[in-house]
Amino acid sequence: MAHFELSKILHNNQEQVKIDFEYNFEVKEYVKQFPLVKWSNTHGTYYIPFSKTNVNNLYKHLRAKQHVVDYSLLLEEGYKKNEKPNADKNLNALKEDYFEPIKGFVKWMHQKRYSLNTIQTYESMLIVFFKFHNTKRIEDITNADLIDFNTNYILANNYSYTYQNQMVNAIKLFYKQTHNIHIDIETLDRPKKDKRLPEVLSLDEVKEILFSATNLKHKTLLCLLYSCGLRIGEALHLKLTSLDLERRLLHVKSGKGKKDRYVPLSITMISILRKYYKSYKPKQFLFEGQHGGEYSAVSSRQVLRRIVKRTHIKKHVTLHTLRHSYATHLLENGTDLRFIQELLGHNSPKTTMIYTHVSTISLEKIKNPFDDFEI
Repeated sequence: MAHFELSKILHNNQEQVKIDFEYNFEVKEYVKQFPLVKWSNTHGTYYIPFSKTNVNNLYKHLRAKQHVVDYSLLLEEGYKKNEKPNADKNLNALKEDYFEPIKGFVKWMHQKRYSLNTIQTYESMLIVFFKFHNTKRIEDITNADLIDFNTNYILANNYSYTYQNQMVNAIKLFYKQTHNIHIDIETLDRPKKDKRLPEVLSLDEVKEILFSATNLKHKTLLCLLYSCGLRIGEALHLKLTSLDLERRLLHVKSGKGKKDRYVPLSITMISILRKYYKSYKPKQFLFEGQHGGEYSAVSSRQVLRRIVKRTHIKKHVTLHTLRHSYATHLLENGTDLRFIQELLGHNSPKTTMIYTHVSTISLEKIKNPFDDFEI
């Protein structure tokens, strides 16, 4: 069993995943069996093209031989609120004593049918946590050590609320399965969540973005994200069998929280989908990469970024902004919140309620007392 560390590098002007491990001939040969692996003389390392799908597949490949995979560096980069040079406290190497408990925890999560993304995230976060406390045994870690980690690693490195919250989730779940410990997991509090309202585009701004997409594949993806209120992961996981054009329905399978749902397809969207299929003829997934398989989320974000630059929009626009805008526009058109909740696949109506704060309909009905002033 070997210990792998994945990180991001720039090679050939593209983001790549660097694969670090202690040299072992058998391990090296096994790594080379992964279809996308290449060797870089420049960086002196094996690497694969960076994408969520590629990382997930590499993870499965390495875990099949029970290797420990640390890809916390890939996660941490996305959780930084702003970069600070030399901000990270140096983490120590992961002690071998931690390998078996972490492996057992990962096996338990698989048995409980946790999503692969959750398993990978929690595993990597635990590796970071135990690297920080590598001088202690797992059963000797106390609540004071958790406070030390939060203060001198998470807060010191300016990691986000999301990173801190997921770290708490990972630690809580791990220690629920661990006996003979000196830690009270019930006292582990999550950080106070920022009450930020989502960025929402006007109808004209959405139209400007969609009309600016000249590539049919890109246009179809963005139109589908908006017209069905999809998360990007849901859109990229769609297969041809997910479409029921006769009934004008889209079957979103295993969305967030493993919730399936049906979403109505507009007549305009069906027309776009027919043109797209006739032109691209995807084989399995609705949106496929150049060499088959799912289209990349990274490529999708880059596409949107380029398109927005061609417009007059100054707002910070992400793929998820299209989903927020869809929900807000439904509300402004008089759609009941309960239906919006179902369409978006929210577990709680509280999540959907946030769109009442960004809708302009109620605000426009408020009479401003300043209008009665004659100045």
